[in-house]
Amino acid sequence: MEIILTAVILGIVEGLTEFIPVSSTGHLIVFGTLLGFVGEKAASFEVFIQLGAILSVVVLYWKRFLRLIPGNNRLPLTSRLDGWDGLWRIAVATAPALIAGYVAHGFIKTYLFTPGTVTVALVVGGIGILLVEKYTALNSASLDSLTLRQALVVGLFQTLSLWPGVSRSGATIVGGLIMGLDRKSAAEFSFLIAVPVMIAATGYDLIKIRTSLTADDALLFAIGFVVSFVVALVTIAGFVRLLNRWTLAPFAWYRILVAPIFYLTTRHF
Repeated sequence: MEIILTAVILGIVEGLTEFIPVSSTGHLIVFGTLLGFVGEKAASFEVFIQLGAILSVVVLYWKRFLRLIPGNNRLPLTSRLDGWDGLWRIAVATAPALIAGYVAHGFIKTYLFTPGTVTVALVVGGIGILLVEKYTALNSASLDSLTLRQALVVGLFQTLSLWPGVSRSGATIVGGLIMGLDRKSAAEFSFLIAVPVMIAATGYDLIKIRTSLTADDALLFAIGFVVSFVVALVTIAGFVRLLNRWTLAPFAWYRILVAPIFYLTTRHF
C-alpha cells in the first residue's frame, strides 16, 4: 500500500508541474527523496510517468495535431501551424533540444543532477521570468501567425531546459514572450513542442533501462501513468485560463522561494 501511495503522490507532482514553469524535475527529486523512493527504479518510474503527462497534451490539443496532417482536406487550413507549415515550425522548434540532448545526455546525467545546480537553475529561471514579464507585457502575436524565426528562437530556448531545474515549459514560454507571442500562445506552443521532445527523451531513457524493469513494477508504473495523465489534463486547462488574467510572476516568485527548500532537502542525498 505504501508504494501505491508513493506512485499516486509522484503522479500528482508530475502532472501538476510538467507544463507550468516551475520545474517538474526539481519537484520530483524533492518528493522522491522525502518519500524514500530513489535509485534506479525511481528513475525509471519518473521517466514512465512523463509519458502520461505527454498524452494529456495530445488529448487536449487533438484538433491541432490533426491539422498538422498534410493534405487533410476535411479541415480548412487557416493557420501557419496547419499542414506542412506547421510541421516545419514544430520541427524547427524541436531540433535544437533533440540534438543538444543527444550530444550532452551523459554530461547532463552526471554533472547537472545535483542539489546545487538545480537550485541555481530554479533561482536564475525565476529571475529570468520576472525580467521577461516586465519588458514584454504588451505582446499580442498569436500562435496562428507564428513564423519560422519565432519557432527557431523558442527551440533554442528549449535547449536551456536540459539543465535540470530550468523548466522546459518555463524556457519555451519565455522564448515565446521574447519573440512577441502573447502568454496564451507562448504556453500553447510550449505544450505542442513538448510532445516530440519528451517522447524522444523518455523513449531514449526507457530503451536504456528496459532490462531493469520487471512484471512486479507494472501496477506501480500504471498507477503513476494514469494519475499523471489525469492531473496534467486539469493542470494544462487551468493554466491556460489563468494566463488570461495573470502574469507568470507568481510562478517566478514560487521558484525563488522554494529553491532553498529544495537545496536543504536534497543536499545530503
